[in-house]
Amino acid sequence: MLIKIYPENPNAKSIDQAVEILRKGGLIIYPTDTVYGLGCDIRNQRAIEKICRIRGLKPEKANLSFICYDLSHIADYIKPIDNATYRVLKKALPGPFTFIFNANNNVPKLLSSNKKTVGIRVPDNNIAREIVRTLGNPILSTSIKDDDELIEYSTDPELIHEKYADQVDLVIDGGFGGNEASTVIDCTTGDFEIIREGKGDLEAYL
Repeated sequence: MLIKIYPENPNAKSIDQAVEILRKGGLIIYPTDTVYGLGCDIRNQRAIEKICRIRGLKPEKANLSFICYDLSHIADYIKPIDNATYRVLKKALPGPFTFIFNANNNVPKLLSSNKKTVGIRVPDNNIAREIVRTLGNPILSTSIKDDDELIEYSTDPELIHEKYADQVDLVIDGGFGGNEASTVIDCTTGDFEIIREGKGDLEAYL
């Protein structure tokens, strides 16, 4: 199923439709402020396994991100951080960043693995954030890759739907996606170590 949602003013009925699918263990493809994401409810183990199968990942090794509405969710999944780190997050988010933190004990329970770290995203995209807000907990997510060696990420929602229609329950058309992923920053040592340059420029917030 493909539905159109406008990011400037997401239609509440369409958001509810997406949330209902997530609550039932379904998978959705949705826009972010960078590339399109493939997501499920973090509380649904079978849905997480489905995402890993689609992407050819092992659940215990997969680097999946938690998409949050704002910083209020983050403390539920990460070990405590210092005030300086929190201030940078507050300035940089919502934005095109994935921050990697030391995971607390809630994360292994969710992923049924011994994962020690977790990637946190708060995308600057109203569709993604409204889905999370309405759902009431984060979405577990990974980027939609493209098989074309020249294009790393799929950007056209109609083509994404063509490719994934048999594997996911809903594709949200929120306009063309970007072709540049988020900047990934490792915060597990207390510093900000950039491990993948992407769309976001962290220097502006340090």
